[in-house]
Amino acid sequence: MRAHRFISLLVMLCVACVAMRAQTDALLSQPYAAPTLYDPSMAGSSELLRIRAGGRLQWVGIDNAPATFMATADMPFRFLGKNFGVGAVVMQESMGLYSTFAAGAQIGYRLRKFGGEFAVGIQLGMYDQGFRGSEVVLPDDDEFHEGADDGLPTSDVHGTAFDMAAGISYTHKYFSAGVSCTHIGSPTLTLSTDTGGGSASRAAGDGGESASGERVYEYTARRTLYFHAEGNIPVKNTLFDILPSVVVASDFTNTSAVVSARARYRKFLNFGVGYRWNEALIVTLGAEFKNFFIGYSFDYSTSAIAKASSGSHELWIGYSLRIDNGPKNKNKHKSIRIM
Repeated sequence: MRAHRFISLLVMLCVACVAMRAQTDALLSQPYAAPTLYDPSMAGSSELLRIRAGGRLQWVGIDNAPATFMATADMPFRFLGKNFGVGAVVMQESMGLYSTFAAGAQIGYRLRKFGGEFAVGIQLGMYDQGFRGSEVVLPDDDEFHEGADDGLPTSDVHGTAFDMAAGISYTHKYFSAGVSCTHIGSPTLTLSTDTGGGSASRAAGDGGESASGERVYEYTARRTLYFHAEGNIPVKNTLFDILPSVVVASDFTNTSAVVSARARYRKFLNFGVGYRWNEALIVTLGAEFKNFFIGYSFDYSTSAIAKASSGSHELWIGYSLRIDNGPKNKNKHKSIRIM
């Protein structure tokens, strides 16, 4: 069947992510707050129109440390008697002299089986990378660079390229899990002062000249493979639920992971702890009231960077609105992602 062929294609696309060299996307301490950020197949995984906005300030106290701002929206819909999900994601990040902006539109097909939903999804969008070369300062006694080093831009440059992601997931009343791949094409961006810069095939960091004689530079967004799993475990004869979560991101050169466990009281307040592999301990606190959601996390670094930083902060807010897909939908369930 066509659906089965589409699933097989997405599996091969995700497995193809083994040719990676560096990770590019920020790994959240609260990945459950924005389920579609890394996995487009999670679009429409609940009965709700979900809108989420969040920010992450990493290594507070260190100048030019990473700062990331994100927004997502998704909803389910039915077409010709089939279940689908659509979504949109926007991400802006600054780190040192680099700035990144990415945006994408998502669509996924959802199939109800075994009391839950299998889903496949794809995301198409754009990826923009900038570098503030006008702020580069080379010390006079620098033994490794010259003031006229062609490998370093001396003016602000940026470039834009087409980007793509795909994912496969399964959502059940008590758990969900999925695998996805971002930057599938490993897009290479030509950075120049000309806003019309496009893609090229040379390795990231190489310098060259455009047809007009202008210096151009390149940056490559690395393919990244993600695995995520979450649980929703009611504690018998109590008003508590236990919400474990894990997300692993890898380019098979660099691997990172976030593991957490939260307790939720009366489906209103939740609190918990987590661990960012080889990096930090995490404390989380959140609440949901009617259609509103808020979540906060604090990372305390366990590495030497703690000597210079007071920690990392992450805040999410959101709003959800129930979507009516018709009275014939007899197998509705509330996604465990809506906390």
